[in-house]
Amino acid sequence: MSCHKSYITTPIYYVNDVAHIGHAYTTIIADTLARYARLIGQETFFLTGTDEHGQKIEESAKKRGKDTKAYADEISATFRNLWDEFDISYDKFIRTTDTDHIKGVQKAFSVMHERGDIYKDKYKGHYCISCETFFPETQLVDGEFCPDCGKSTSIVEEESYFFKLSSYEDKLLAWYRDNPECILPKSKRNEVIRFVEGGLNDLSITRTSFDWGVKLPKEFNDPKHVMYVWLDALMNYVTALGYGTDEVNMEFWPARVHLIGKDILRFHAIYWPAFLMSLGLPLPKHIGAHGWWTRNGEKMSKSKGNVVNPKEVADAYGLENFRYFMLREVPFGGDGDFSQKALIDRINSDLGNDLGNLLNRLIGMSGKYFKGKVESDLVEIYYKEELKEVEESLSKLEPYLFELQLHRYLEELWRPLTVANRAIDKYQPWTMIKEGKKDETMALNGLIATILAKVSLMLHAVMPKTTTTIANALGFEINPENFNKIIREGEVLPPFTIEKREPLFPRIEEELLVEKKPEVKVEPKKEKKKEVENIALIGIDDFFKTLLKIGTVVDAKEVKKSKKLLLLQVDIGEEKPRQVVAGIKEWYSAEDILNTQVCVVANLKPAKLMGMVSEGMLLASKDKNGLCLIRPERPKVNGTPIS
Repeated sequence: MSCHKSYITTPIYYVNDVAHIGHAYTTIIADTLARYARLIGQETFFLTGTDEHGQKIEESAKKRGKDTKAYADEISATFRNLWDEFDISYDKFIRTTDTDHIKGVQKAFSVMHERGDIYKDKYKGHYCISCETFFPETQLVDGEFCPDCGKSTSIVEEESYFFKLSSYEDKLLAWYRDNPECILPKSKRNEVIRFVEGGLNDLSITRTSFDWGVKLPKEFNDPKHVMYVWLDALMNYVTALGYGTDEVNMEFWPARVHLIGKDILRFHAIYWPAFLMSLGLPLPKHIGAHGWWTRNGEKMSKSKGNVVNPKEVADAYGLENFRYFMLREVPFGGDGDFSQKALIDRINSDLGNDLGNLLNRLIGMSGKYFKGKVESDLVEIYYKEELKEVEESLSKLEPYLFELQLHRYLEELWRPLTVANRAIDKYQPWTMIKEGKKDETMALNGLIATILAKVSLMLHAVMPKTTTTIANALGFEINPENFNKIIREGEVLPPFTIEKREPLFPRIEEELLVEKKPEVKVEPKKEKKKEVENIALIGIDDFFKTLLKIGTVVDAKEVKKSKKLLLLQVDIGEEKPRQVVAGIKEWYSAEDILNTQVCVVANLKPAKLMGMVSEGMLLASKDKNGLCLIRPERPKVNGTPIS
């Protein structure tokens, strides 16, 4: 890949459900990198799309009574439409059902087979439909459950073609060692290295148990096999450039960055480079794995009704404000928390007070003292130190961006705004103009305008429409030529007359989206005198015989063949977690209760339920509206007694 070319990709999104905030986060990061690369004059190719094959898609379509291809078309369109509404600047939207993609995948299979990296054998193992992956028994949780998603696996025995992944262990480890930034953040690289050092098994890359996938090339004469969905999906990064067709355009390869969520790191950091080595293709420069998003400190789930719809947020608060928040709020690679309060704080503080207010101050000063005229030719004479400080901050920015430290990029970009606002307060143009210091006052206006211009150019990839509005007010255009002049060569703005603008970021005083909360019907109290009279009274000593403690659910699984039971591991401050079998599955999923706190009866005699030992009981309340767990109002140390 030439240094003048940038190839940037998102993962292709699986069409078993609609887009959520995690998809938006990845795509906004990729869009920001692509826009910046174009702005600095690099020829850029930005790829996104949808992953549409596999058993999970086939089953999702059946559940909805739809033809599989029609279902895939429908969900794929929701992704594409959302990215279009979000003005995502992709160059190609690929679908794994595209004819050219299928040709490319079949070509890759043939090449890997010719090189001796694919062989046919039988496979028997634990298969997770949700992850489309076989797992050795040693990796399963409790001998049954998927180590990645926690769902039950099933034993599948079938004929399969295998890829010799085991023969690439040393080559992969050498790549990680020789390219310390191949996986970002670097902590994830260490995670991958440890996994590969533990040994790699050959990879089953075909299935015969379902039909919805890419068929093997015709020369194999083996029509019952379809390709493993991950082999199919990963190849999109090169089939999008024409691999396997007559119109190959590999000048953009290798990718500058593959952006992914941390849950699919293993596929991209182990399988994908091994496939590329087999195909004789260069490896990507960076694989960037970001974290997950929670909402108001809680894991998102449909059952809780707290999944963040990115379109609803963007419609309510403004798309560009949402983009800024997503990139600024959380260090890349870490998990982030979405809350309306945090979003409002970012809009009012960073965007309103720091950026928007600075433009308002420039408009006000220029209009009051110079009829809107702004000249910058004397800036270097009067405000050389301020300009130097701004240049020092700006010079650090680009590496942060392409090392995916986007929060640091924006944090450093805000320093020039601080310099500008501080300069107004320090030099007091209202005083200078009274003292007849007209040149110094005009130069101060020029300094503020120059800083705003520089910040707008560097912020353009994050907030393209907002920065275009600022640039228009300052009388210049955001383009590669002006980027080079103003950022690279340090030029100030030529004289202009500033345009008046409405405030860019009107202050937000209250939350704009209604938080969905579960409805709780409160029944009017009825006196039940006889029932009260019949309650057996106990003494305080009897009550204190019951030992109640606060605990955190550190593991949660559904009990197979049970409609009511969840198998929980609860940390109540002892040497190891207590196993509790709880009949709450009708009201709480394993996902809902994981990592939450509960109240545990800790001195019950162990009991067996469906052959499993239960070492405690959860406190709950149940009425005609359902069951509700009793929980502490605020987080407590595990093992805290309840009295």
